[in-house]
Amino acid sequence: MNPKILFILVVGLFLAVPRVLHGEEDDLRRKQQELERLRKEIEHYEEKIVEREKKEHATLDLLDEYDKQAILVRRLIGTLHEQEQTLEDSIQDTKHSIQELGNQVSFLKRQYAKYVTTLYRYGRSYDLELLLSSRSFNQMLVRSEYLKRFSDQRKKDLDKIVTRREAVEEENIRLQRQLTEQRDLIRQKDQEELRLSAKMKKRKQMLADIRHDKKMLRQEISRRVADAKQLEQLISNLIEQERIRTAAEEAHRKESRTAAPVTAAPGTPFENRRGHLRWPVPQGRIAAHFGNQLHPVLRTVTQNTGIDITVPSGTDVQAVADGKVSTISWLPSFGNLLIIDHLHGYRTVYAHLSEISVSEGQKISEGAKVGKSGESLSGPMLHFEIWKDRDKQNPEFWLVPRGLSQH
Repeated sequence: MNPKILFILVVGLFLAVPRVLHGEEDDLRRKQQELERLRKEIEHYEEKIVEREKKEHATLDLLDEYDKQAILVRRLIGTLHEQEQTLEDSIQDTKHSIQELGNQVSFLKRQYAKYVTTLYRYGRSYDLELLLSSRSFNQMLVRSEYLKRFSDQRKKDLDKIVTRREAVEEENIRLQRQLTEQRDLIRQKDQEELRLSAKMKKRKQMLADIRHDKKMLRQEISRRVADAKQLEQLISNLIEQERIRTAAEEAHRKESRTAAPVTAAPGTPFENRRGHLRWPVPQGRIAAHFGNQLHPVLRTVTQNTGIDITVPSGTDVQAVADGKVSTISWLPSFGNLLIIDHLHGYRTVYAHLSEISVSEGQKISEGAKVGKSGESLSGPMLHFEIWKDRDKQNPEFWLVPRGLSQH
């Protein structure tokens, strides 16, 4: 093979060797810091739970501590899963790098073997013959320089073989370290899932105890009224933020003298979906309707600002229409909740979520999974609300009747 071509191939292969990007290492480092932060918060709640359990058996405040800790444990498990996936990608890159380096070593060995075989067969006399057969002194000088460079290239090839072999050994060591880290991550994730499962069992027992305690039930009704006002305040804050943002955009347009942009959302506007909205869960029945409700135990009347849908805990919860996640929050009587903005003042609320799989500011499509249902004092359920500005809507007027196909 022409030495010049061989040299180009070798350089090309060298440049093609995959390298670990600094960004990937930074990502792993950030995830590790997030893990440490979550673990500290989880331990903080564990201390509070242990302290409370010494003084009281089952109270709403203790239940809140369990819920807050469970949120963090789920987030920790999610972070461990993300880190495991990132590490899996790195392992695949390392394996590919080892294969590429191995191919380069084999290639260089084959080329060098050909050179050694030729040298053994013809000896240095071949080089001398090549020089003496030159037609001119100038050609002889050129051939002499060619042979020198060819010999130098062979030495470089040998050096590259040694270098590549060392690189393979380093990558193998790195691979073993990554595999060990992966096994450790899987072990951590399994441990956290067991811890979460144990916590959920204790929480379930606590819920059962509270449900039979009329004093606790009355306290929960008072909290629910207060939390309904808190939720109303969240909605009001979102409306005010939108007003300020719209005013600022309008002022900017006037200042720059540009026409107002067309911002029509794709698909049918929310206000035209009355009676045709998909349900937020694929099955379940309405256990508590919109408006005044009679408590089954205390026989007191309270107002439900949405509907409660009885559904097995862990059921996928879906967005009823296109929109953007404007708020993710937590309130004692509503648990994990999120609010989705559907433009023109329409918003939907999803509460009593055991898991949330979206983030604030994220745009989502109709039917997209936003989380999983959880459990309240009344049992496994999803609480669902629809708002038009500051006015609460009856969701049953908006959802497609059960038994009809969902759009």
